[in-house]
Amino acid sequence: MQTVEVQKAQSVALAVDLNRAIYALSDALDLVGIDDVGHGKRVGVMASACARVLQKSEEEIGFLFGLGLLHDIGVSSTVVHGHLVTEFDWAGSQVHCEVGYDMLHSFAPLAEMALPIRYHHSRWDALSSRQDLPPHVADYANLIFLVDRVDAFSASHYANGTLLTSTDEIRNRMKSYAGSYFAPHLIEAFLQASNSEAFWLQLEPRSLQASLRDRLSMDAARPADMRELKQLAGIFSRIVDAKSPFTAEHSLGVSRLSRFMAERMGVSPENCDKIEIAGLLHDLGKLRIPDDVLDKPGALNAEERLTINTHSYETFQILHQIDGFEEVTRWAVYHHEELDGGGYPFGIHSRELPLEARILRVADIFQAMVQDRPYRRGLSADAALAFMNDLARQGRIESKIVSALADDMSGAMAAALPYLEPGR
Repeated sequence: MQTVEVQKAQSVALAVDLNRAIYALSDALDLVGIDDVGHGKRVGVMASACARVLQKSEEEIGFLFGLGLLHDIGVSSTVVHGHLVTEFDWAGSQVHCEVGYDMLHSFAPLAEMALPIRYHHSRWDALSSRQDLPPHVADYANLIFLVDRVDAFSASHYANGTLLTSTDEIRNRMKSYAGSYFAPHLIEAFLQASNSEAFWLQLEPRSLQASLRDRLSMDAARPADMRELKQLAGIFSRIVDAKSPFTAEHSLGVSRLSRFMAERMGVSPENCDKIEIAGLLHDLGKLRIPDDVLDKPGALNAEERLTINTHSYETFQILHQIDGFEEVTRWAVYHHEELDGGGYPFGIHSRELPLEARILRVADIFQAMVQDRPYRRGLSADAALAFMNDLARQGRIESKIVSALADDMSGAMAAALPYLEPGR
């Protein structure tokens, strides 16, 4: 086992490009589609193409590309995503817009996206008459709405290869909404941009990845400070925790408890910051788990258990793209690894598990045990500690970390639960 002193010596401050982190984390939003994981990227690519026809500046084109990536930041439910790709409009379509606005309006690097996201499912005949909305915001919001609906109309054609034979139908359908749902000048820009095979071929997965790489190469690097990274991680943790009443505020509790125990075990301040971020992001991959599996109140069958188990690797797929997040990625992804190498997704043995990863695993289990879930009340502090000691005796978690937890159970409970209830 590595000592705390070795862990301190290995501490490395985070050096992360905020743009790269945002683009990588946007992959989490696409996971909600389960079998269709490119929606945000396709919307960004189409919005950029229309912006070029409109002779927007390169800065605006880049902004609209990012807006497309993040426009559905308020969606974590596979049920809501189903509405998005199967219905043109529906009662309740504004809910995820309001959620997205609430997430971004106070995060300075992305605050400019908040209003367009708030109105990206609003009809043009309503937006254009608003006196309190800057014209460019109405344009941005309506353009995203337009290409978002283009992608919805195209969804059934991606899998069976009929997109190119259906483009006239899609274009004519969108044209019929000019002046009502969409601004006539934006419809005209879309019709001009989409009048080539290249517009549609760029929506294929390989082309989407190339577009993302090109966009990143054009954007100036923006070093992120620790406060911004924590805020960004907090935004994405809210998306995960909102997916299910069973996971509400779980990521936040794991993050706070991980830091609480790391500090008590003498982990360096830099690594305490990083384990806090890892805790917030450790369950990102759960966004690809169907709602009915994640919300199942009873025992999972073998197939459902395997589906749940994929979430750690999905988290890895997202986080490992972020240069500078190497340690954060390992600690987050290893939270279901067992000391004997029998865990998942990599089967890592204890000798390869960093202290921070072992701490996060304990925090993940403890927080889940003490948190109230819709189908059962959370365990008391004493009952949860007894459960953790039993796991330690089985060799599934490290007894030294459980001892650190036990040394201040009131503090641990306060960290694990957003609202500590009397008597818990």
